[in-house]
Amino acid sequence: MAAFIQKLFGNRKATATAVTARKEATKEEADRTSRQDDQRELQAKALKANPTESELEELAIGGLTAGIRSEAAEALTEKTTLQRVQKLAKGKDKRVYQIVRQKLQRIRDDEDRQRKLAETIQTIVRHAVEQARSDDTKLFEARLDALLQKWADVETQASQEQTTEFLQAVHQCRERLREMQAEKDQLKHQQEQKSQRAETLSLLEDTLEELKHQDPDLEPSLASLDALQKTQENRWLEATRDTQVEKQEQKIYENLMQLLRSYISAVKRLGQHRDEIMALQSTESSDTDDSKQTDQASVILETVDWPRDFRRPTVLDALNRLAGKPRPAKTNKPDSEEQKALADSLRQVLDKLEEALEAKQLKESRQHFKVAQQLVKGLDHRHGKSLQPRMHLLGGQLRELTDWQGFATRPKQESLCEQMEYLANQPMEPEAKAERIKELQNEWRGLGGSSDRDLWSRFKQASDQAYEPCKTYFSAKSGLKQANLETRKTICDQLGTFLDNADWNNIDWKAAERIHQTAREEWKAAWPVEFRDNRPVQKRFDDLLKQLEAPLDTERKKNEAFKQSIVERAEALIEHEPLGDAMSQAKALQSEWTSIGITRHREDRKLWQAFRKACDQIFARRDARKNEQEQLAREADEKAGPVLDACQSAGADSSLDRLKEALSELDSLRNEPLSAGSKERLSQERSRLSGLVSTRQLQDQIDTWKTWINAQSSSTLDSEALPQHWAGLAADVGQPDPVELVIRAEILAEVPSPAEDQGRRMEIQVQRLAEGMGNASSDSDKSRQLEMLVANWCVVQPVDVVSEPLAERLGKALEAVLRES
Repeated sequence: MAAFIQKLFGNRKATATAVTARKEATKEEADRTSRQDDQRELQAKALKANPTESELEELAIGGLTAGIRSEAAEALTEKTTLQRVQKLAKGKDKRVYQIVRQKLQRIRDDEDRQRKLAETIQTIVRHAVEQARSDDTKLFEARLDALLQKWADVETQASQEQTTEFLQAVHQCRERLREMQAEKDQLKHQQEQKSQRAETLSLLEDTLEELKHQDPDLEPSLASLDALQKTQENRWLEATRDTQVEKQEQKIYENLMQLLRSYISAVKRLGQHRDEIMALQSTESSDTDDSKQTDQASVILETVDWPRDFRRPTVLDALNRLAGKPRPAKTNKPDSEEQKALADSLRQVLDKLEEALEAKQLKESRQHFKVAQQLVKGLDHRHGKSLQPRMHLLGGQLRELTDWQGFATRPKQESLCEQMEYLANQPMEPEAKAERIKELQNEWRGLGGSSDRDLWSRFKQASDQAYEPCKTYFSAKSGLKQANLETRKTICDQLGTFLDNADWNNIDWKAAERIHQTAREEWKAAWPVEFRDNRPVQKRFDDLLKQLEAPLDTERKKNEAFKQSIVERAEALIEHEPLGDAMSQAKALQSEWTSIGITRHREDRKLWQAFRKACDQIFARRDARKNEQEQLAREADEKAGPVLDACQSAGADSSLDRLKEALSELDSLRNEPLSAGSKERLSQERSRLSGLVSTRQLQDQIDTWKTWINAQSSSTLDSEALPQHWAGLAADVGQPDPVELVIRAEILAEVPSPAEDQGRRMEIQVQRLAEGMGNASSDSDKSRQLEMLVANWCVVQPVDVVSEPLAERLGKALEAVLRES
């Protein structure tokens, strides 16, 4: 009795406890909902309050709404944080995963752009340094301009060290350009001087030829001849300044100028004695033999000293007769026919000369006049006398044309005088002032000098005055030359000491090469020096450099042979299989390349280009295969897209056959070379369909079990329809009564039992805990134990002890298991 009362009140207490538990659960659910609303509001406020990166990471993963998580993911900036969020969101939050993946892709794109920009900057700097060291002067300035243009696009992104290195290389390139320009200017100046000398010699020859063949009784213009002499002397002086002139050329000039001077002097002396000659000629017809007149005529002839190469005036022939000297022997005259042909040729040349003079063609006129002078030499007096006046007339016109051109250059020469006078009064840096003086002097020489002595003196005086302040500077520069000479001697001493103590078997070759390069640079920096004093020092330096270069060249060639071997091995890997092994060996060769010592720059560049080409071909194979795989992936994705779209339409309401068919279609795509995104989508879709198939199969199995359970309770069960192995399963359960069997099923399904069975349920649970069978360790164990209970219900339990209410409770337990799955 006491046990029954206790059981009765115990059941009532359990019922009250259950009701209370339901109320508390409802209240707890309401509290939880309220807390979630508060938390959601707090997260929204935190998102608007400028959160930190770590707070954004927490909101992107743990935000209560999809909007909060997406907005937090959009606000993330750090790469490591984005990578963590991507990893955590994968397969759980598709929207956050897509946002983070896109931001990471943009970051990688930015990093790739920065990397390419850095490579571009480094390439430009390297090319500038190579340009500064290169011996190739072809298109030097154009290549430098191209580098400067490229640098302007990336200068703001370069580091301070890169900017400094680039500017130093550009400075060296500009120094090279200045040196090259100076060499060009020097060569141009020398060519101009050569041209001026040639024109001087040509003018002197033409003038002398004209004087030799003109009418000896026509008195020449002494003022013109004197001006011509002085102008050409100045012109020759300027054309031979600071340059070497061949001895033969100088001798020709001196002979021509001496001949001109002797002719001018003879003409002057003849003019001084003209009155005496006239007096002697007036007494020549007297019959008296006056020895005094003979002596006086001889003295005059000796004083005048008429040059042999020029035709003697008639007055001198008369003096020659008075002096009693024999007349020069006459040369045999040529045949009349030849003289006539020469005269005809001369007339034709004179016609051409006249046409050229009318057209103001100075160069052509000079050429024709020179030819005419040569023809006149071959004519005798009879044939040449008639042409001599025209020859003389055209020669005068030629001199007038020459003078006219000189008149045209006078304004330019006066302008140069004014510029030089202005320059003389301007305070300027000595080097620049001296350079400007030199430019004005070159322009003066380019005009061919001046026949106006006063104009030349004005220009010369202004030049000397302008150059006067530069003398002090260049005097001080002479001291600098001496200091640079001492520096060069020190460089030679240091280089000699190094060579005497060098152990070529254990030397640091890179250090030795740096010493070689530094010695050359310091030697070049120690400039200017006096040429003559520097000659023996330069010879010693060149000898020392040769001693240093010999072992360096030997080492360079040895290292070049090593690099050539690497190039050949790299080229052998171009078709090597497998590709992964070829790439690994290529990377090893790259490391080996960097460990090799000094080489010649130009040879190293050729070898590097060959090695780089081979490596590019090796890695191009990888890129080609990657592109091929990507192409296959795109084709596979295009093929799989419609299948995946069709399978997505299969849902929980689809038939089992439709689900299995869709799953079979997905299985056919498993061996396709899909992209990572498509593979992930395929995996998710397979998991979804497999779950639906399992659920549908479990539902069908439970429906069948429920049918058998109800059939047993209604005594209509066909035992032949039951699985054969159920007899063994039913025996393993033991001999529970129907109520205990149902309660055990409810315990496994974790569904409540009716109030009247609560006490017994507690007893069963305690008993099973004592036996170590409290709960199933896994879903498969739970399903097996339920199957054992159902088998016991259908096989062992007598028909008269099972009831429909118990059958209904057993079916609900099975349905609960289905919902949990």
